[in-house]
Amino acid sequence: MSIRPLIGAHVSTAGGLYRAIGNGELIGAETIQIFGSSPQQWLTRMPSPADIADFKKHLAASRIQAVYLHASYLVNLASPVKLNWDKSVKSLIEHLKIAELIGADGLIFHVGSKGESDREDAIKRVTEGMRLVLKDASGKAKLVLENSAGGGNKIGNIPEDIGEILQALDSPRAAVCLDTAHAFEAGQIEAYTPLLVKKFFDHWDKHIGLKNIVALHANDSMTKFDSHHDRHENIGKGFIGLDGFKALAKEQRIAHAAWLLEVPGLAGLGPDKANVEILKSCFE
Repeated sequence: MSIRPLIGAHVSTAGGLYRAIGNGELIGAETIQIFGSSPQQWLTRMPSPADIADFKKHLAASRIQAVYLHASYLVNLASPVKLNWDKSVKSLIEHLKIAELIGADGLIFHVGSKGESDREDAIKRVTEGMRLVLKDASGKAKLVLENSAGGGNKIGNIPEDIGEILQALDSPRAAVCLDTAHAFEAGQIEAYTPLLVKKFFDHWDKHIGLKNIVALHANDSMTKFDSHHDRHENIGKGFIGLDGFKALAKEQRIAHAAWLLEVPGLAGLGPDKANVEILKSCFE
C-alpha cells in the first residue's frame, strides 16, 4: 500500500502568526511553511507569549500536522565576509528559537554563496555556523539545509556538498529540504521521468541518506534544465510538468517528507487551493 505525504504550502502570517493556520486550511493544506519574522531584514521580531499561545491554540484545533519556518533570505553561512557570516548565524539562532517556541518542526534555510572563496572552506564555514546555531538554539526543532539552483557560486546545489556538511555535523537536528525546481535548474535531474527519478534519489540517498530529507519544496520550474536561474512555476505549467510530479509521487522513499508548495499561484498571489489540489491529484 502506497503512502501519500502531507501536502501543503507556504502561507502568509499577515495579521499575526496564528493567521497562517487559517490560511493553510483555506487552501486544503495539511502542512505549512511560514516566515517567523521578516525574510528581508536582519532584525528579528520575536513573538510575544500571546502570539505563541494563539498560534499553538489554532494549530491544535486545525488539520495542520507539520509546520516549518523559512529563514531570512539574507542568510549566507557560506559567505567569506565575516560580518555577513556573523549576522547569518545570529539570524538563524533567532529564527530557530522562534520555531522551537511555536512548536514547529524546523527552520529551512538557503546555504548561500561562497563568492570567490574555496568550496571546502565554504563548507567548513557552513558547518561551523550550523554547529553554533544548534548549540545556541537548543530543543527539538531541526535546522534544515535547502538545495540551491546553483547560480552565483552557490553551495548546496549538489548532494555531495550537503552530505559533507551533514557528516561533519553528525547531529540528529540537522536535516535537508529538497526543492524540485532547484534540482532541475541546477542540472541535477534532466527530467522527472520514473527512471531518472529513481537514479536521482539513488544518488541523493548515497550522499545524504533520504531519511534526512524532512521536507520537499514541490515547485515547477519557469526556467529550463541546468539554467541555474531560480524561478518557480505553478504545478504542471513549467518545464517539469504534471507528468514529472506524477513520477515524483510514485517515489515512496520520500513519502515521509512534508511536501510544501512555493508557487506563484494562479492569481499570482502565492500558493493556492488549485495548486494544492493538482499536487494531491498526482497521487491518485
